[in-house]
Amino acid sequence: MTTPVKTPPERQIQGTRVVGSRPSRVDAWEKVVGKAIFGPDVSLPRMAHAKILRSPHAHARIVRLDTRRAEALDGVYAVATADDLPQAADRTERVGEGNVNYKYMRDNTFASDKVLYQGHPIVAVAARTPQIAEQALGLIDVEYELLEPVLDVRRAMAEDAPILHEEMRTRSLAGIGECPSNIASHFQFLKGDPDRAFAEADVVVERIFETTTVHQGYLEPHAAVAVWDAGGTLTIYTTTQGAFDIRNQVHELLHHPLAKIVVVPTEVGGAFGGKNLGYVEVPAAILARKAGRPVKLVMTTAEVLSATGPSSGAWIRAKMGATRDGRIVAAEAELCYEAGAYPGSSVGSGANCIWAGYEIPNGRIDGYDVVVNKPRIGSYRAPGATPSTFAGEAVVDELAEKLGLDPIEFRLRNVVRHGSERLNGAKFEHIAAREVLEAVRDHPHYRASLERGEGSLRRGRGVAMGYWGNWGGRSSVTLSVNDDGTVSLIMGSVDITGTRTSIAMQAAEALGLDLAQIRPAMGDTQSTGYSDTSGGSRTTIATGTAAVVAARDVIAQMRQRAAILWDTEVDQVRYEAGVFTHARDGATMTFAEVAGQLGATGGAVRGKGDVDVRRWGGAFGAHIADVEVDIETGRVRLLRYTAVQDVGRAIHPGQVEGQMQGGAAQGIGWALYEGYAYDEQGHLLNPNFLDYKMPTMLDIPPIETLILEIPYPEHPYGVRGVGENPIVPPPAAIANAIYRATGARQTRLPMTPARILESMGVI
Repeated sequence: MTTPVKTPPERQIQGTRVVGSRPSRVDAWEKVVGKAIFGPDVSLPRMAHAKILRSPHAHARIVRLDTRRAEALDGVYAVATADDLPQAADRTERVGEGNVNYKYMRDNTFASDKVLYQGHPIVAVAARTPQIAEQALGLIDVEYELLEPVLDVRRAMAEDAPILHEEMRTRSLAGIGECPSNIASHFQFLKGDPDRAFAEADVVVERIFETTTVHQGYLEPHAAVAVWDAGGTLTIYTTTQGAFDIRNQVHELLHHPLAKIVVVPTEVGGAFGGKNLGYVEVPAAILARKAGRPVKLVMTTAEVLSATGPSSGAWIRAKMGATRDGRIVAAEAELCYEAGAYPGSSVGSGANCIWAGYEIPNGRIDGYDVVVNKPRIGSYRAPGATPSTFAGEAVVDELAEKLGLDPIEFRLRNVVRHGSERLNGAKFEHIAAREVLEAVRDHPHYRASLERGEGSLRRGRGVAMGYWGNWGGRSSVTLSVNDDGTVSLIMGSVDITGTRTSIAMQAAEALGLDLAQIRPAMGDTQSTGYSDTSGGSRTTIATGTAAVVAARDVIAQMRQRAAILWDTEVDQVRYEAGVFTHARDGATMTFAEVAGQLGATGGAVRGKGDVDVRRWGGAFGAHIADVEVDIETGRVRLLRYTAVQDVGRAIHPGQVEGQMQGGAAQGIGWALYEGYAYDEQGHLLNPNFLDYKMPTMLDIPPIETLILEIPYPEHPYGVRGVGENPIVPPPAAIANAIYRATGARQTRLPMTPARILESMGVI
């Protein structure tokens, strides 16, 4: 359900024909009829099938590893272990939406001396059939020395905790620590004098919050097919968010030249940040080289859940103080985020997003990146922001209550604006936090009455605001003009959210053509220029900018061709809405007419757009949640849900609404249902989509959306990122609603019936 709002007249971008419309997605037909090729669909002649032996233990030394019986099995073509990997550089670089150390990535590909989580890969086998490969895994002999696992972030931070990496020392502003530690890094943001401000505050709220590990929940598993040619070129077909990132990972781990690695991205059956990192490409490549034939490696659902990159579990202490007139004077947070087995949690983003929407003159945020015996975390839609916002917005809500203020009014009294300085030292530019809150305040949902409930049922309404900074980065687009006037668009970005359509729409708008004249496609790493991963809400921003740059290049070249046909100077040729006009005599030619004569005017016209977007607009959103809680059972039922968001400019409003609804649905799952469950030995107890509970259509009401269009001035069409902000507010909004219904504050995710009853003192 959508409730559109008109763009304020002073903020409108006038004259667009394609941008802002709602065409069918260009990839819809192939996907609906089953013609699209996803990762597991790829099949090549003579192809072998691979399986991976994984650790059954969360923490253990590998005392002995013997693969000889597996190698001797009839039908086995190759076996790969850590010995097949060259030593990797001890260097950290950005991969996908986060930073990765290649030394640790090598160890995560194949364990060498220790296994650090249940599911840690040890050996890969390629065989004639999947069944033979599975049989071979049972013939591999591994002897372990069991070690005590550490599964809780606070336990891992203790001085007497079992150490995962003997060589690891804490990195902080004070330098590198002297003793082994599970704390990989510690950073601090400091603004003003928070200790003094807290002492002078009239009201102070402080609480501790805990969130558990959750998975992105994509249905398509990780899959890759690797094949080598006679000249040593490696081609990998894979389901990924970033073909160039996978190429770089393979290059670093195999020490193979970049020019001899071709990554072909397939369609992606869900990712949400979880397919930035590669888990199957390198093992498949090693096996394919050793076997002398293509090798296909597809993970099972259990492997995906136990051995790929979920989100960080977290322990958060949040404290905020205000004056009696409702002005925030100080805030303090301690964010302890699980990184999994190797450094690289999302604590940095969590720290950047907590309380981003508020003017806070004095504040301190401490962030800790902590390793535990779980799979190394990956990115999940606004990585790190959902847990910190859950904590931050709960404290804001409680502070408003203690001051006797409406939750939105309190937020409006303290909302940030253009030029506001954040706790991390950065300053906001061109934001719309106030407009978002005002839209919530004036929304029919927020103004509607809500009955108390009957019998054991209690109802409540909660709100929360969330922020995501978005991203720009590098993107490449090529536009080739065809003789019939159509334009082929090749982009380096992988399409995971319908971006072939949104990028083609921006190209069509810039060219003055109809969308039907644009033929968009994803390129592989050999056919297009470098593009960063499709993540961080960057693709429509950066790749759209590249498409506009390429379109302008095409127009410039086509004006030259029209000038040749008219035997005039190029400055006498005007172009608008698909028509070239001679400035002197008024003669006209359509884009298609000029395209039909390219052969007579110099040959092909190909426009390119290669950009590195360094400035982009952050996005604020706020959600309203109505819940009904059974105070006897703790069961929560969502009654109504509304998401409000500033999107800058909606290139395709239908896709924007889908992103807002999808992100909110995942945030609702995070709030009420989802979470990894481990036993004391680190065994995952719910490694399937039956036991790992995600919400269905029966659990979520129609999500109403309110799109605010307040264009970001430095994008050609005012675009801000859309896809990640919607997952940020839901747990906080629902927690605040549950409080209004029950009188009990919620401090742990997921908010299960048992935890709700416990918070009420019932159990």
